[in-house]
Amino acid sequence: MAALKRLLPSLNRVLVEKIVPPAKTNTGILLPEKTSKLNSGKVVAVGPGARDKSGNLIPVGFKEGDHVLLPEYGGTEVKLGDKEYHLFREDDILGTLHE
Repeated sequence: MAALKRLLPSLNRVLVEKIVPPAKTNTGILLPEKTSKLNSGKVVAVGPGARDKSGNLIPVGFKEGDHVLLPEYGGTEVKLGDKEYHLFREDDILGTLHE
């Protein structure tokens, strides 16, 4: 079995695992694609942050485990093992989702 690689994002980048909504209910009813489409994901890892002109570190505003709202397009697709992730800059993430 190959060792699972762990990606630590650099600067102000955030590694996100997209949440795929279910295509059908527990009873087997197929759901239309448009009703369940919310482009969201779970933060898997965050970089240390970027530096300002003075050299001070500006930390990333997200933490591991946050549920975030993602833009429809963008990010860099990364495949680690058998899972797919997306790498976004902190500025590209639209916000956090709370229940």
